[in-house]
Amino acid sequence: MPNTKPAVASLGFPRIGARRELKFALESCWSGKSGAAELLDTAEHLRRKNWRLQQEKGIDVIPSNDFSLYDHVLDTAVMVGAIPQEYGWTGGDVSLETYFAMARGAQTSADDAGCGHAGHGRDVRALEMTKWFDTNYHYLVPELTEYQTFALSSTKPVDHYLEARALGIETRPVILGPVTFLKLAKARGSDFEPVTLLPRLLPVYTELLIRLHEAGAEWVQIDEPALVLDLTDDERAAFENAYDVLTKAVPALKLMLASYFGDLGDNAQTALNLPVAGLHFDLKRAPDALDGILAKAAPEQVLSLGVIDGRNIWRADLPALLERLRPVIEARGADKVQIAPSCSLLHVPIDVALETELDPELKSWLSFAVQKLEELSALARGLGGEAIDEALAAAGNALAARSRSPRVHNDAVAARLAAVSENDRKRKSRFSDRIALQRMKLGLPLFPTTTIGSFPQTSEVRKSRAAFNRGDLDRAAYDGFLQTETEKAIRFQEDIGLDVLVHGEFERNDMVQYFGEKLSGFAFTKHGWVQSYGSRYVRPPVIFGDVSRPAPMTVDWWRFAQSKTEKPVKGMLTGPVTILNWSFVRDDIPRSQTCAQIALAIRDEVVDLETAGAAIIQIDEAALREGLPLRKSEWKTYLDWAIDAFRLSSSGVADETQIHTHMCYSEFNDIIDAIAAMDTDVISIETSRSKMELLDVFTAFDYPSEIGPGVYDIHSPRIPATGEMTELLSLARKRLDDRQIWINPDCGLKTRGWAEVKPALVNMVEAAKALRG
Repeated sequence: MPNTKPAVASLGFPRIGARRELKFALESCWSGKSGAAELLDTAEHLRRKNWRLQQEKGIDVIPSNDFSLYDHVLDTAVMVGAIPQEYGWTGGDVSLETYFAMARGAQTSADDAGCGHAGHGRDVRALEMTKWFDTNYHYLVPELTEYQTFALSSTKPVDHYLEARALGIETRPVILGPVTFLKLAKARGSDFEPVTLLPRLLPVYTELLIRLHEAGAEWVQIDEPALVLDLTDDERAAFENAYDVLTKAVPALKLMLASYFGDLGDNAQTALNLPVAGLHFDLKRAPDALDGILAKAAPEQVLSLGVIDGRNIWRADLPALLERLRPVIEARGADKVQIAPSCSLLHVPIDVALETELDPELKSWLSFAVQKLEELSALARGLGGEAIDEALAAAGNALAARSRSPRVHNDAVAARLAAVSENDRKRKSRFSDRIALQRMKLGLPLFPTTTIGSFPQTSEVRKSRAAFNRGDLDRAAYDGFLQTETEKAIRFQEDIGLDVLVHGEFERNDMVQYFGEKLSGFAFTKHGWVQSYGSRYVRPPVIFGDVSRPAPMTVDWWRFAQSKTEKPVKGMLTGPVTILNWSFVRDDIPRSQTCAQIALAIRDEVVDLETAGAAIIQIDEAALREGLPLRKSEWKTYLDWAIDAFRLSSSGVADETQIHTHMCYSEFNDIIDAIAAMDTDVISIETSRSKMELLDVFTAFDYPSEIGPGVYDIHSPRIPATGEMTELLSLARKRLDDRQIWINPDCGLKTRGWAEVKPALVNMVEAAKALRG
């Protein structure tokens, strides 16, 4: 009887550690509490643990080189020697100092030493950071010049492969593909398309593949998620050229080309024609693509089918998947099929078994990285003819219980949403009329200064929160501590001369989690961490049911802060689209419907803040752009409902009430119409790393509202000087009218320390004074 059990492949596993070991090792190293050796030991321990875990779960194809100290795109830039000259690299091995300077920037004196410091003075910026396709993960943007040269400058993929092999574990090395790498890169110094550098880059990839083959690797996974984007004919030709060169360079080495995050669409034929030994497809995002792939794929190619969701945390429908996959195995043969997650499991938490405090019914509906491996292993056994009745029954029962649970559906929420009218999404007057009333009411100077919202979450803040959550600190004592911190923040802002203040958000654990904990339809984990960037991890809320607001969420803290100052204090809220995009969202109704439910809840909060006396209310939509579909043909549908949701949340106030919003990591060129349609009074954006280039589109569009272009990069420990900020503002003034400009940091200051924040904000206020002078 022929073997009908396909191999189970893992495309990548979370690198952070179940207890966030990597975060603590990185931050200890950066602070000088430990050295590079300790960091590297922790990293090695995590890699070994991940390999052994996947082996124990029955994974046949285990990845290596999916681990990174900071970011896999940065690792690739370092690997190919794409290191801008200001980082001082002159060839050879790339030091941790250079690596972390590219990731975080560096501002050190001659006396500094330790992890990431070389003991000599330097002041360099970090690379730009932006979202990895449409996920909540951030990557460092490679910067390439028109005359860029490349060289194999790191053998990390080979080293990690050999490290696993020494443990007796055969792995499939993972590398970011050359075309996607160039597609994600930024041209620097002149206007050219980085993909034109492909002929110079391919020799480096060729050398790497040769070394992997010599080390003993039989397969290499090359990730090319750019295949799901809108590509030009030249970019499709680049794929054909790249893989013609790479497959001929090492004919004995088998390449598994992995695409994910969407449907290949009009790039499908290009992918299927590439002379690679295997192809991986995301069948969770593109379930209807399977028949076309089966019909057109070369008979000798191995097809890796991404059938388990690598982006969300809901339990899979194993009975349905088993029925769907059996005909594929029968038609193609088990040796030509692998089953896998849709993408790397980097984007989901590690193990639901750690959630000992989570409601048992809800917990039974969830699947994290470890459980997804178990689901795949069970599927493979079932396809191989083994009895998996227990796994099928458990999956079926969980799905049925979830679909009929009264905790999921709320008739009152549905009725309110059905009653929403178009007028509910419109401000009473146009911006030009509103802004005159707002300026009269607020009486702010030219170039008003403010911050984005949060102030440093110090160890004292975190310890007090932890003590309160454990029950070691009662509510009165905890609130008293938070009031003290809030008042200190108000005094500091007054002392340095900020014009519009914030309360600091010391009571908030996270800009989404805080609100989710106060809304119905949300659940939270204790250990459901996922990496946002570097050592910045988040625990996304789980939206499992209809959303509503039982009671006000922020009014009392705003009222307390405003009582301590005569200056205006912003009401600070997270917008509906960001709450949606930064959560694990239910998959049983359209995302647009869930977003509208959240918008109504935020609308209630906006109205209550205004009633309490707030003259300025900021509704952050940091994640609006990242929710864009990867194909432009699908943008309008998303933007229509996303902008509708924001306007529904913000339009219940009087003309005199000023509505702000904030956006992160956003290239606005393609969506400026939608940004304008939000009809905000002030928008703050991140512009410091791009040296105000992002403002060009606002100028070309003749954007009517006021804008706060960030002058202080909060993702770096650097303290920008007043002159540096003044220079950035001079660039902003070339693009905007002076009456339009607000002055603020790039983002919230939660992750920074007061030792950095205080001098940086003092310098920012001085920059504003210089402009007024």
